[in-house]
Amino acid sequence: MRIASSPVYLDTSALAKLYVPEPESVRLESALLGRRDLVVADLAVTELASAILRRVRQSELPLEGAQRIYRRLLRDLDSGEYQRAELTPAVHRRAERLLLTLGTRVGLRAADALHLALAMASGARSLLTFDRALRAAALALGILELPGENEVGRG
Repeated sequence: MRIASSPVYLDTSALAKLYVPEPESVRLESALLGRRDLVVADLAVTELASAILRRVRQSELPLEGAQRIYRRLLRDLDSGEYQRAELTPAVHRRAERLLLTLGTRVGLRAADALHLALAMASGARSLLTFDRALRAAALALGILELPGENEVGRG
């Protein structure tokens, strides 16, 4: 994946691929290896915790495995592996404006609006997502570079 602009905001769908084996996980990890410009919000951490627990409920992942993934993610956050995007009242207001502006055009959801607002507030120039709805909303905004999903690991 070629991501020319920096910093890069990782939404939950991208963050998950770095911690849970999924299609494209290996290629994404290789593409991001060594980067120090990755931005993550606590929103993505909470959503990832929910996603791994859903896998436990569906018997796709043992509880101990889910707890290991979560602890590893927290260690990486605490060690400075990622820059942090803070969910502030100003970010909430920006997300609400995005919902009111784009909501009917692209079917923007609340969590996606928060991710977009967090990316913009953090100064990210690129948004890395594998979520089609979020990608459509980001394209409609036209303010963030969106590396193509099919480019992962190709340079």
